[in-house]
Amino acid sequence: MARRTKEDALATRGSILDAAEHLFVKQGVSGTTLQHIATAAGVTRGAIYWHFLDKGAMFNAMMERVKMPLESAMLLFDQANAADPIEVLRESTMCVFRMTVEDPMARRVFEIATLKMEFTDELNTVRERRKLNQSSWMARTESRIGEAVASGCARPDVDPYAVALGLWSIMDGLLRAWLLDPQEFDLVKLGGQIVDLHLASLRA
Repeated sequence: MARRTKEDALATRGSILDAAEHLFVKQGVSGTTLQHIATAAGVTRGAIYWHFLDKGAMFNAMMERVKMPLESAMLLFDQANAADPIEVLRESTMCVFRMTVEDPMARRVFEIATLKMEFTDELNTVRERRKLNQSSWMARTESRIGEAVASGCARPDVDPYAVALGLWSIMDGLLRAWLLDPQEFDLVKLGGQIVDLHLASLRA
């Protein structure tokens, strides 16, 4: 009986997150209330509070159940041991583009986090998570650029922070433009060309 109760609880939690995900895509995070989610999931508001402290906790749980592109890229940063650090930068950036295109669930959640939310007080934990992810990605990128300079792959006058911020801006801008209209351009093909142009300027 205890096992069945646990399975039921997990199923209810999953239904709540499914409902939240689809409502967030349709009407935005701020435009979606907990009552909207409860109704769509077929549960009470009390059931939502039993599983989640607030909307911010629900949003983070929604993100944690998918393999997010940026977090996967940072894992690649940590595991890669290539002789050419600039190639690691390229591959990690392309990982973000490919996952966004190829994984529908990750793309929906990424779209919500990028285009469908305002960083209100109730979503402060989400804002902090985004800041942490950006800071972690920047730190890893600066480190790889420093390795490229030290190994002679990149020019000695390269500013790691400036290059990292430029690459972040390119990646973030392309993702936003593509999510607004995926038919406008090929994110992987054109994104790769633009990233290559940026990284080529680093070469010694």
